[in-house]
Amino acid sequence: MIKINPLSAAVKLLCVSTVVGAPIQAVSAEEKEIETIEVTGSRILREGAIAPSPVSVISGEELINTGALNIGEALNKMPSLKPTFGLQNSGRYIGTSGLNILDLRGMGTDRTLVLVNGKRHVASSAGTASVDTNTIPTAWIDRVEVITGGASAVYGADAVTGVVNFILKEDIEGLSVSYTRGEAEHSDYSNDKFSFSYGQSFLNGKGNFGISYEFAQQDRLNALDSDFTNGSYRELTNPNQDPTRPDALDNPDQIFYENAGLFALNEPGAFNVGGTWYTFNPDGSSRPIQLNGIVDGISCENCEFMNLRKFTEIQPSFDRHIINFKTNYEINDDTRVYFEGKYSKIESEDWGQPSFYYLGSALNITRDNAFLHPTTAKLMDENGLDSIRVNRFNGDIGRRYEINTRETTRFVAGIKGVVAEEWDYEVFVNSGETEIERANHNNLVVPNFMAAIDAIDDGSGNVVCRSADARNNGCIPMDIMGYGRPSQESINYVNTVSVGTSTIEQLNVGATITNSAIYELPAGPVGIAFGLEYREEKSESTEDDNAKDGDTFFNALGEDKGKYDVSEVFAETSIPILGDLPLIDTMTVEIAARYADYSTVGDVTTWKVGLDWQVYDDLRFRSTVSEAIRAPNISEIFGAKSQNFFGVDDPCRAKYLNEISGDKRAARQASCSALGVPVGFDEPYDDSRLPGESSGNRNLSPEESSSYTVGAVFTPSSISGLSFTVDYWNIELEDSISSILAQQILERCVDAASIDNQYCALITRDTSGKITNIKNQVLNISKQEASGVDFELNYSFNTDIGNFSSRLMATRLIERKRYPFQEELDRFEEYAGVDTEPSWQGTLDINYDYENYFASWRMRYIERSDRFRPDELETNPNPSNFMEWPSYVVSDITAGYNFDMGLSIKVGVDNIFDKKPIKYTTATGGDSGSYDNIGRFVYATISYSF
Repeated sequence: MIKINPLSAAVKLLCVSTVVGAPIQAVSAEEKEIETIEVTGSRILREGAIAPSPVSVISGEELINTGALNIGEALNKMPSLKPTFGLQNSGRYIGTSGLNILDLRGMGTDRTLVLVNGKRHVASSAGTASVDTNTIPTAWIDRVEVITGGASAVYGADAVTGVVNFILKEDIEGLSVSYTRGEAEHSDYSNDKFSFSYGQSFLNGKGNFGISYEFAQQDRLNALDSDFTNGSYRELTNPNQDPTRPDALDNPDQIFYENAGLFALNEPGAFNVGGTWYTFNPDGSSRPIQLNGIVDGISCENCEFMNLRKFTEIQPSFDRHIINFKTNYEINDDTRVYFEGKYSKIESEDWGQPSFYYLGSALNITRDNAFLHPTTAKLMDENGLDSIRVNRFNGDIGRRYEINTRETTRFVAGIKGVVAEEWDYEVFVNSGETEIERANHNNLVVPNFMAAIDAIDDGSGNVVCRSADARNNGCIPMDIMGYGRPSQESINYVNTVSVGTSTIEQLNVGATITNSAIYELPAGPVGIAFGLEYREEKSESTEDDNAKDGDTFFNALGEDKGKYDVSEVFAETSIPILGDLPLIDTMTVEIAARYADYSTVGDVTTWKVGLDWQVYDDLRFRSTVSEAIRAPNISEIFGAKSQNFFGVDDPCRAKYLNEISGDKRAARQASCSALGVPVGFDEPYDDSRLPGESSGNRNLSPEESSSYTVGAVFTPSSISGLSFTVDYWNIELEDSISSILAQQILERCVDAASIDNQYCALITRDTSGKITNIKNQVLNISKQEASGVDFELNYSFNTDIGNFSSRLMATRLIERKRYPFQEELDRFEEYAGVDTEPSWQGTLDINYDYENYFASWRMRYIERSDRFRPDELETNPNPSNFMEWPSYVVSDITAGYNFDMGLSIKVGVDNIFDKKPIKYTTATGGDSGSYDNIGRFVYATISYSF
């Protein structure tokens, strides 16, 4: 066995107590050799988890004790993580379907550093540092350590809010095979998971190798195919609002109605003649749309409407294959070499809306169109119309769907050991590559489509495209007046598949040397670690010509290409300053610093200071103060300009100005007037998506964060198996690199003290006051603050009727502020207690085993949260009847039996009480990903190992 530099005897008390189900035993130095380990948040080897930084530890067994398809889904249920990207809400953006990316504290996925065995992992999304947890082998995970607070001094950039470190098993022994099948009660949704692992030692235990294969898959699930999400709801203007009580909570501006949806935009086609809305029958004839209930703009209730949820997938199809290999060999007592290799292929298919045209982009059908039905021709003649404007969802031409294929390879090779008896060292090379193909099917070729629907009679009874050039290029005329009218030949002519590809490369080389006891002080040994690291990051994306040129319904996409490198040097020391005193068993100071030189933003320095104070055996206090940085990633710097269309409400419209009152309304009206918007302007042009562009910014500077934590660990010797930790954390981020929502750009522009601000500079209006372009560029624009308290209670005990272990993890979010203008500290947006930032959330796990039987119960709690921020409610206290997300409690259970021959059978039920999400959501948005949209889910696992 390779020698590890020994220290004075101690037990790994905290590390053990944070793993659910692990028995807690006191082990003396005489009974067992005490081994030092590296704890996330420090590179100095130390006893157990005795370190100033708060670390939560989740065992590998716990992570797979669920019906979730991957470990990311399980981790996202932790109170400290926000489910920004899980399977159910990953399809919100182009190219993101199937990603599972971690987001500590909800401050952004780019600010959470994901490591594997303490080393970086190649990114899974082009231009970012975001790691898809689907690529990490489930079967080999020993534990996951989550640290809060800036850790850039130890691990480099991106560790602004913390680190999630996946620690794999050192040696793989024996054969392990597992298969899981699960099915939902309320739909046809199901998933399958299979894993195989085999490893063994060789050459009398000097070496070890392991190989594994994992497979997981699920089919897609449409919202209308699940009892949980098959309703139809729409938020409409309150038709009975009392104008004498404009701010009363029981007199809201808008009301969510059931059995409501769109009427002026549908699949057969809708058009307006003389103030009356018409639609087309299957035979192409036209008739008035039935509008019997409440009508609000293009929406209605209890009428002939279209339910947009028919185009919503609440789960994408998903297919994952991972092959892993690892080996290590002990050359001598002081030297070990190792190698790790991985290949993963992940494919996700997500279906969205078909192409559509309405209002400003409505389709122009002329009177001489050859497909015009006599009823429509007569209607046009009676009203003296040469043409009609048709709003249409092109569902019969084909729903757009996206297939994302990501292939990742990663290799790590290194040597580690001991030199000069007391110095532990490691040198490694880490290389990874991710290749991505994004295929967008049923992408409408706009010039072909416009030529095809402009169909005329050629005078000989033949229907042809009007344009001679289009005819020469193979134009097939298309009838869009009625659902199912387009011929397959015309559909083939107007649709295409647009393919985009990306390649991400990472090279990481590092060397570390540590000595846990370089010098002995009266209070204990001084530890030191220092090292060098070099890293290259490259990302390049290419697009089809039709996607680049903007000739398809797809946004015109730019091609991102960029790279950077960084050279770093770091050092860390642990100094025991006091010991063996009244109320001071030990007191240790930890100091870390890192200097980095980026090819993009130059040199930066980060640091951390920690204090660990062991009062006596039962009580320990800990604290850290740190400054961290995040250098802009490739897409933030080199991101090419891409076309975009934003769904926004123009805050200068009279409709929205009338919803607010007081000084806020007067200030906003003054800003609108200064922007050239006339008083009383109320054009409903923003019912359509407004054009804009998104891009990176080569002038970005690094964002900086300051954070501190203060906590305590209580392990009463009088109650064996009990431990309690509490940690206050505070993170402040300045010069935040951000690309905010288009709606926020519009509102921050008119709510500033003057229109001479960075937000108004991103908006272009025409002479009538309409917005013609919104520039959503990445900027160093804002400041963020977040603080809260983490609680963790662990208790394990044995009885005559079985062994019990339990853990309660909870987070109290105190503040979550964003400052639109970081110099104006009195103006901020408070998100604590809003949407997916509840003030309280937590999980309770209880595990039980007796002889060969075992069972578990997990309860997840999310406190109610407001739908609107406090500053929004100050402006308008009653915007809707849907004002809050209710409290949410979900329970999962498992039970099983371990046979003596190595066979194990387990049955589990996720969401056993069938808790539904609030009916107004499908739980596929960024603000609703915490809610289960599958319902009661039953699964069974059979596994075998020896």
